Amino acid sequence: MAGLIVRRFFQLILLLIGISFLVFTSMYIAPGDPAAIIAGPTATKSDIDAIREDLGLNDPFLVQYVRYISGVLHGDLGYSYQTKQPVWEAIMTRFPNTLNLAIASIMVAVIIGVVAGIISAIRQNSWLDVSSTVFALAGISIPNFWLGTVLILIFAVNLQILPVGGLDHPFYTVEGMKQLILPAITLGTGSAAMIARMSRSSMLEVIRADFIRTARAKGLKERTVIWVHALRNAMIPVITVIGLNFGFLLGGTIITEQVFAINGVGRLMVQAIAARDFPMVQGSVLLVATLFVLVNLIVDIIYVFIDPRISYD
Repeated sequence: MAGLIVRRFFQLILLLIGISFLVFTSMYIAPGDPAAIIAGPTATKSDIDAIREDLGLNDPFLVQYVRYISGVLHGDLGYSYQTKQPVWEAIMTRFPNTLNLAIASIMVAVIIGVVAGIISAIRQNSWLDVSSTVFALAGISIPNFWLGTVLILIFAVNLQILPVGGLDHPFYTVEGMKQLILPAITLGTGSAAMIARMSRSSMLEVIRADFIRTARAKGLKERTVIWVHALRNAMIPVITVIGLNFGFLLGGTIITEQVFAINGVGRLMVQAIAARDFPMVQGSVLLVATLFVLVNLIVDIIYVFIDPRISYD
């Protein structure tokens, strides 16, 4: 286990360096001059040139990148071109909202997806199975912005039982739950559909195995056979999907945060891209990439506890 963590840590460093290079290159070749945006429409060419010199934008590409990555390795993500605020401070101010949304969304996805998948597997070819298939297709196909708008129209505008948007409470408080119900359903529906299909496929494979027939032959209750013996063995591929989806949810909250006016990292990233605020965009992407890799490392560690037969040594 220790060897796995050490190997993944070095892989994480290399991966993040590669991601930082790609993001930095994308921002470097993107159209638009951040100095001109900062200076404003009434600025003269000399004003813009002075800002470019002050920000180091006139330096060669590799010089700028090495300076940036050196700061990152020392824990300095730079300062926002817009607000002059440290990038790390700005991201951490909004990250709790993104984390709350991602956690609430994955909870919705796991509860709905796993239960629907298991019921669909043990009631194969029944109306429940067909309904689960239709739900999965709809969940994957429906765009987040459309689903979020419809939910707002029904539950916030017409019925007026849930807030339209905003988030200023943790997900485990009553107010936080009310604020997160609609965005969590909006963001978690697609993941729930994928988890449901994977749970169904994995469960169907396991319940046909010899050890399940043996458990039934011993006279164990069907509930025990399904929820104890079958579920544990069927969860390994499902956990992979859950881990990947949680990583995607952390980085995929942009549209949902925009629809529900949630001040999270995704919305911050959109604003930074529009303003050519390169340090803010790069810092946000690095954070999301780091979390995604860490989630996958945690999933690999969970494998060992679920199935002792798995070894990374």
